Amino acid sequence: MHILALVLVLQVADTGQPTTLNPLSLHARSLVHADTTAVPPTATARRLMGVIRLDGTLDEPAWQLAPAVTDLTQRQPDEGKPATQRTEVRFLYDREALYVGARMYDAAGASGVVSRLFRRDGDFESDFLQLNLDTFHDHLGRASFALNPDGVKWDVLSIGGAVPDKSWDPVWDVATTIDSLGWTAELRIPFSQLRFPRDTQQTWGLQIIRSVHRLNELTMWRFFPSTEPGGPAYFGHLEGLTIEGSPAKGEILPYVVARNARLGTADPASPFYLANDVGARVGIDFKYLLTSNLTVTGTVNPDFGQVEVDPAVVNLSAFETYFPEKRPFFVEGSGYFLFGGLSCFFCDGSSMKLLYSRRIGRTPQGAGVAQAGGDFADVPDNATILGAAKVTGRTASGWSVGLLNAVTAREYARVATPDGSQFDTEVEPLSNYFAGRVAKDLLGGDLQVRAMATSVVRDLRDPALAARLARHAEAGGVDLEWWWGGRAHRWTLAAAVSQVAGDSSAMLGVQRSSARYFQRPDRKHGGNGLFTGAYDPGLTAMRGWGVESRLSREAGNWLWEVNAGARSPGFETNDVAFLTRADYTWMSANLVRRRTTPAWLFRDYWLLVGGQQRYNFDGDLVGRQARVTARFTFRNYWAVETFATYQPSIFCDQLTRGGPVVRYPGYAGLYAAVSTDTRKSLSGYLAVQLGANSEGARDRNANATITVRPVTNVSLQLGPSFDHSESTVQYVTAVADPTATAFDGTRYVFSDLTQRTVSMDLRLNVAFTPNLTLDLYMQPLIASGHYSNFKEFDRPRELAKSVYGADIGTISSAGGEYTVDPDGGGPAAPFRLADPDFNFRSLRGNAVLRWEFRPGSTLYFAWTQARSDEESIGTMRLGHDLDALLSAKADHIFLVKLSYWIEL
Repeated sequence: MHILALVLVLQVADTGQPTTLNPLSLHARSLVHADTTAVPPTATARRLMGVIRLDGTLDEPAWQLAPAVTDLTQRQPDEGKPATQRTEVRFLYDREALYVGARMYDAAGASGVVSRLFRRDGDFESDFLQLNLDTFHDHLGRASFALNPDGVKWDVLSIGGAVPDKSWDPVWDVATTIDSLGWTAELRIPFSQLRFPRDTQQTWGLQIIRSVHRLNELTMWRFFPSTEPGGPAYFGHLEGLTIEGSPAKGEILPYVVARNARLGTADPASPFYLANDVGARVGIDFKYLLTSNLTVTGTVNPDFGQVEVDPAVVNLSAFETYFPEKRPFFVEGSGYFLFGGLSCFFCDGSSMKLLYSRRIGRTPQGAGVAQAGGDFADVPDNATILGAAKVTGRTASGWSVGLLNAVTAREYARVATPDGSQFDTEVEPLSNYFAGRVAKDLLGGDLQVRAMATSVVRDLRDPALAARLARHAEAGGVDLEWWWGGRAHRWTLAAAVSQVAGDSSAMLGVQRSSARYFQRPDRKHGGNGLFTGAYDPGLTAMRGWGVESRLSREAGNWLWEVNAGARSPGFETNDVAFLTRADYTWMSANLVRRRTTPAWLFRDYWLLVGGQQRYNFDGDLVGRQARVTARFTFRNYWAVETFATYQPSIFCDQLTRGGPVVRYPGYAGLYAAVSTDTRKSLSGYLAVQLGANSEGARDRNANATITVRPVTNVSLQLGPSFDHSESTVQYVTAVADPTATAFDGTRYVFSDLTQRTVSMDLRLNVAFTPNLTLDLYMQPLIASGHYSNFKEFDRPRELAKSVYGADIGTISSAGGEYTVDPDGGGPAAPFRLADPDFNFRSLRGNAVLRWEFRPGSTLYFAWTQARSDEESIGTMRLGHDLDALLSAKADHIFLVKLSYWIEL
């Protein structure tokens, strides 16, 4: 977790230029912005007289009548110096669209132009031109359009300071040409795809960015140094637009999909056996402009079949695995529903988000009950989304609005009993999900204040489901973001409250969940007043609160941050959000030194020192860490990253999974990584991590990413990974034993665990044209786990442990079971454990052929396959494991989907 967080921090927080000249990287680095007293440059758009034929040649007379933007300044490699290659960008408009004509001169002519074919919104490793339009001129948001010499498009939307939405795919046209002078581009951006004030006379913010790949040169029209946060406040102006008409009011996207599922894992003995399932469905997505700036987006019978598969994981913890949202309806415009988020340089705290849209349409939550009710059960894969709609937009007065509502169907499973009879049982209730957020800009955009509320309401008619699920759950809060000192300093604050209510049995499950473990016998804190803090089996409602804050310096070569947060024991948002832990207070601080201009050896560097700690509401220290990180980019565009951490021995209130607090051993770790120049046809990244705890358990991890571009339209990426991890405190089980008086009548059994995982992520991308692409993904994974030295803690709140058969009692194994006598013939009763050793193998993959046969309309051909296998061995034997994986039964799903875009 720490290493992943470091990589994300180094990629997003460092405002020095990335090794890869990627529009999204620059976009992410300029989410914040700084004030400037310099007079911004101005570009002028001229009304189009005549017709523009979009062919990339710029030979229409109208282009010569439009004034050109020419003065670009280097951001990389020689920051502040004039661009070495001339650029001319001109703007025209008519009633329906903005036209952009650009000539990118290159001193080497056509041979100097570097281009690639790849899927829309991919990573540019080529020349490119990017236009950022702040259409509300609020110095906060922008619509970004980028293209390369082959006409591949890239676009993202960020309104009102929201996180860039890469899923935004507006319908716009582009044509390009490579010639003896360099390359040219013509763009047509319909006004219907943009949102802006409905004043006749328009002034928009404008930033123009160009990359010359072979020189690693990045230039911009409105220059700001790398030590400034930058962003829309540093944009120039686009003037001269007179928009008298209104854009199209809406668009619809009907679809039809045919599906064939060949289920090799289906059991032929099941009465529900269907090895070859064929079906079809239709649906529709729509958008409509409610007002000048508010858009309603809806979906009826949505289809999410073409999205990528989730990777396989081996999760031995008590916590749920987080997977990002990939469904287009929920990803698009998700920035309107963000709440909180520390965005720190480095921290291990969890952001207090109130919406995790993957809860909507999830796997039926009563599936386990149905499968335990008979020999066989036919359970739906997901809860059907009957319909979903959202209203999003931003007004000219600085209000941003996001409203989302979705209804999922009541789902049933068909269960077959041993006597041959069948019955239906409810596995998911009819449910309504709601989320709403409003935000207001103040002080010229220096201050943003937001409020958000969420709700889940379930129609629980089945007693079994009523005993498992909350009848309703709500959460709401306010947050703010305030910049001052020329936007060099920033303060964020978020506070939220939550409530979840239902039958006492359902609330008992919430109280006993891994997020809080209210049932801990040594838990001292809490009462049940307005906010819940004490264990109560008769409880029918639980309420809690959360808060987080960050104070930071964001500009200059010296940066710093101080972070703090807390979640009360009763804070619970998992019905529609993602929460792994409540019951804590947390604080963190970091100091950063950076350099963003080239020196003798380095192009830039980033150095960080800091620490953090966490307490539960009983006052126990449950987390403490000191860390040092560094990142250096060399003059040849290779980079090195390092990270060292130390964590002393701490208390742990979750290790016994509801039992007393015990002590966790200390840990020290070291991480190092090297990456090569990504402009090359062969590039790579290699990372190694080493660590050990104070009881001798060691971790060793290595992962790499190798990217090969043999030709300009093919990219192959290989991601091998090896992980060897050891633990001396792996939880196994809890056994009732009245003689275990130190632990209130329960023995908590732990063990050593040696776990090995080998995997390979393989991605192949082939672009036949900018609108016809083939993407293949495959992930084989083999994991093994060997449990040994079964043991128990001697006493709560201590580190000492006694191993069965060595320090206390006896242990023997036979027939795949362990028999443990914890006191070797004393009053304690023996107990049995199933051998938990495992070997897990998985192979997942998909292939998607996409053809955008007309703007906004797409034909998909998709194939997804998944196979897995388990065996109780405990040691990895690659030959045997590979043979078992390849012989495992597989499920294959084939899809053909056609969607057709219609503008209203």
